[in-house]
Amino acid sequence: MRTMSPAEFDADAVVVELLDGGGALRIPGLFSDQQVAQAKALIESDTDERAITGSHFNTADDDALLQRRVWNLFARDQVFVDMISDPLIVASMQAFLGTDFIVGSYCASRTMPGFGGQEPHIDYPYWDFHRDRSFPARINSSFPLNCQGTIVIDPFTVESGATAYRPGTASELHYPTADDRFFDDYQQMLGEPGDLILFYGLTWHCAMPNRSEAGRIGLLIEFLPKFVTPIEDLLTDLPEGFLDRADPVVRQMLGQSYPWPSQPPHPPLVEA
Repeated sequence: MRTMSPAEFDADAVVVELLDGGGALRIPGLFSDQQVAQAKALIESDTDERAITGSHFNTADDDALLQRRVWNLFARDQVFVDMISDPLIVASMQAFLGTDFIVGSYCASRTMPGFGGQEPHIDYPYWDFHRDRSFPARINSSFPLNCQGTIVIDPFTVESGATAYRPGTASELHYPTADDRFFDDYQQMLGEPGDLILFYGLTWHCAMPNRSEAGRIGLLIEFLPKFVTPIEDLLTDLPEGFLDRADPVVRQMLGQSYPWPSQPPHPPLVEA
């Protein structure tokens, strides 16, 4: 996985690496120790044993207990808003998905010791491409409809189950199957707290088993072009007045800059 320091950041180089390179890139140390510590404390509070008892977690579902999620981080705390709107993230996504890109999902994942990992897959809107006849004719990987971002909160190590991926697999739209023997040839997205990892959602990937003695937290972001429907409802649970107070980039991320669908007469196109 290519590493690009904040000092050498180049949005066009991010695009080339995600589309034509290995499909994943790490920007180390993008977030401060204070931001990481604050995010970690909030997620641990929301996913500790007391929080999940009697909550939306199904305590009879071992998988849910071993991979604990906190959804819609826009609504959780300002630190998460500040992190996702970092200028390097914004510049990367403007170059990769267009100036009016949106966020499709923003959640925290805390995989606990004993988590068994995932099957290799590709991400929304491609994630059910094993049903290829449900997609348009000749859909292909020549332009992106997705980018995944991971903000590393706990160390992403081999032992803790850092995301595995097969470099170069985004070059062809193909859902991985057992015949592809993913686990014969993969790398892992290793990172330290405060790092940002970006990868094209067509790159075959999966979380690996957590064989450590601690939970592993990452903030998971799905970025989309303006015209793709978000997978997560990010508006319903926002605090009252959130959109009125939000800066233009955050409003754009939440789809407020794209006027469709609308009732006729339709609004004019937004100027370039």
